Amino acid sequence: MHNKTTPSRRREFFYLKTIIFANGMVEKPELLNKILNVGDFLIAADGGLRHIRALGLSPDLVIGDLDSMIEEDLKWLFENSIETRKFPKKKDQTDLELALLAAVDRCSDSIVVVGALGGRIDQTLTNIFLLLMPELQGVDVRLDDGHEELFLIQNHVEVVGRKGDTVSLVPLLSPAEGVKTVGLRYPLRNEFLFPERSRGVSKEMEADKAEISLKRGLLLCVHTRKLKGK
Repeated sequence: MHNKTTPSRRREFFYLKTIIFANGMVEKPELLNKILNVGDFLIAADGGLRHIRALGLSPDLVIGDLDSMIEEDLKWLFENSIETRKFPKKKDQTDLELALLAAVDRCSDSIVVVGALGGRIDQTLTNIFLLLMPELQGVDVRLDDGHEELFLIQNHVEVVGRKGDTVSLVPLLSPAEGVKTVGLRYPLRNEFLFPERSRGVSKEMEADKAEISLKRGLLLCVHTRKLKGK
């Protein structure tokens, strides 16, 4: 096991998708099959290792202060020679923030974070606002548990899902201007969305794809997939 007190800043030029497993809730692990693919680079942010092991997989990297791991997991890491970057408990970043920086160092152009939602509200909100990290500019970063995905929209995006899925648009930091939607029930037509108002919540997809654009501002898109049989 390779323990380090600071993250490596050496950039590795791989352009695979990176999946980060945080130590939050994963209520329906069977839904993660639609996210995971052969060749994905798997990072465990400290106790997120438990989710990876529950899926019968092995991480390519473990990062954090390791204070959320049980002794069995620590032993497993050592026995399997998993690359591990250990940080002191007294640090300025959460384990997930460190994992995101490690993914950026790999030049990942797509990052999916699993286990970042649910549980403690302070941690959930912090994980959402980590999407604003300047280091993530130009990278497709999503918080996704298989049922719900969250990502930022700065100009234009196409949401891919199923008819009946729900899409909510939440302005971050300031009002969003010139918001337009196509393929959502109750469309928005060049409208303002305000952080203190609920105008953009619960728009139903009318087909398997929808388009969202805005002229100025920043939107948090919450795409809730309609589960089969519901």
